[in-house]
Amino acid sequence: MARPRQDTTDAEQAILDHLWSTGRSSIRQIVDTLSPSDPGPARYATLQKQLERMEAKGLVKRDRSLFVHVFEPAVSREDLIGRKLQNVVDNLCGGSLVPLLSQLTRVRKLSAKERKALRDLLDEMEK
Repeated sequence: MARPRQDTTDAEQAILDHLWSTGRSSIRQIVDTLSPSDPGPARYATLQKQLERMEAKGLVKRDRSLFVHVFEPAVSREDLIGRKLQNVVDNLCGGSLVPLLSQLTRVRKLSAKERKALRDLLDEMEK
């Protein structure tokens, strides 16, 4: 039986956001971006361990061909959004999208452009 994919932590999300926006990065580059006021050895070691965990979870890939290892995202932003939303649907909505979509539209009114995009999506799904 396949092991369920684990959710991401806030720290992992910050690393993925960095990698999605900049592309491939070394640990030092990630530390310099995410912790510019504390780029010391302890922070470096913490991030190195975090990236090892993320690699084991399948969230990042490591290029070991260079002296300095370089990391890149192994999942797209869209895939991660899909995973997280599916967890919400499964865990909070009993597997139904209706409560999730209803709540989202109640919390924030959709613009005319967003409503049109949603209608177009529903029309496309029916084809």
